[in-house]
Amino acid sequence: MSNRPGGEMASRPLHFIWLVDCSGSMAADGKIQALNNAIREALPHMQAVADENPNAQILVRAIRFSSGASWHIETPAPVADFRWVDLQANGVTDLGKGLQLVTEQIHISRMSQRALPPVIVLLSDGQPTDDYLSGIQALLEQPWGKKAVRIAIAIGADADHNVLERFIANPEIPVLQADNPEALVRHIKWASTAVLQAASSPASQSSAAAGPGGNVPVPAPVPQGSQDNTQVVW
Repeated sequence: MSNRPGGEMASRPLHFIWLVDCSGSMAADGKIQALNNAIREALPHMQAVADENPNAQILVRAIRFSSGASWHIETPAPVADFRWVDLQANGVTDLGKGLQLVTEQIHISRMSQRALPPVIVLLSDGQPTDDYLSGIQALLEQPWGKKAVRIAIAIGADADHNVLERFIANPEIPVLQADNPEALVRHIKWASTAVLQAASSPASQSSAAAGPGGNVPVPAPVPQGSQDNTQVVW
């Protein structure tokens, strides 16, 4: 077995999951379309991150939750081949069911032992309408759920920061507030580039980062308002 850097860890899978609120309130003021546009705009940047780190195989998929939850894009796709399909908004906010789907898929029986800590990005504009606490608890009880890099983006003034903080479960990682399309684009780009870079870097492949309860060190987000129009739309 080669001991050269990267030799043993080439193409370790890294699962990146979008967990998206598609409740009816996301249809207001163009929020769901802004989200669709922001994710699509971020894809070339994600692909560039993947190109820069051949030791990680970045696999992307997405879950939608509203009245119930379902896989929006179920098959893990290499980021180079990933194509975003626009989401539509309706129904309530069953976050707990969305978390259940995530938990099932990152169960230790489904994850490669060589995998890197997954990245889960939650986007929501409201308050859960089901038992989200059990969903968060089940996720964090899974070894890969606990090791995952969990990022949350609050869309608009009605998003429940307490819920999103419980999902993150790490005081060093703030909830990102998006009050307009520019801020949403900036936060999604940060989550899908800077965070993804950290998760796929050689440091994240060390035993320290991947140890029990270990999380990948996440870079600080760009300060609020420094690169976007600060006008409040949502």
